[in-house]
Amino acid sequence: MSILTKKELLFYAVTDRSWLFGRKLTEVVKQALDGGITCLQLREKQMAEDDFFREAVEIKKITEQYHVPLIIDDNVRLALQAKADGVHIGQQDMNPIAAREFLGKEKIIGVTARNVSQALKAEKNGAAYLGSGAAFTTKTKKDAIPMTEETMKAICESVKIPVVAIGGITYENMEQLYGRGISGIAVVSSLFAAEDIYQQAVKMRKRAEELFI
Repeated sequence: MSILTKKELLFYAVTDRSWLFGRKLTEVVKQALDGGITCLQLREKQMAEDDFFREAVEIKKITEQYHVPLIIDDNVRLALQAKADGVHIGQQDMNPIAAREFLGKEKIIGVTARNVSQALKAEKNGAAYLGSGAAFTTKTKKDAIPMTEETMKAICESVKIPVVAIGGITYENMEQLYGRGISGIAVVSSLFAAEDIYQQAVKMRKRAEELFI
């Protein structure tokens, strides 16, 4: 089974087309990669599958140049077709066991876990890493309820696989996550809504290294 190292999970970026502001996705992805993101999740909730596939193939060519893993959100079949490095699935998506059977042993499977029970089940079923949150109130998912510090610590302590915090994380509040046991942070708007994505990535990567390595 393929895994993501803690180093690869340190600064995990998740795309969101709503923050492009007229820019091309390839352009902002390159800026984020130049700035130091360690993993990229391609998330497209509204895009037609054929368009999503073409985009994934194009983005994969870029991430390969930087030796950064490309993870596809939710769509297991597209992840395989586009030759992405893996997929991230939520609690309402395909079971990790079924995803593993479909993808084969080489692909990375990440799973969302919001409590210890979900974390333990995901690990047992073959997840390579967990995404847990919301760490804070988030603009991306307005209905997400912030996770308590105690819950996040308990999730991290319950499993051997790495845990990445996601949800409302900014440069200013990253320090509040110190000591919870996470391997890294996943960010959306705090990176891709920035006017200068490269500089924001450099700053957040440096801070993540100080806090979580």
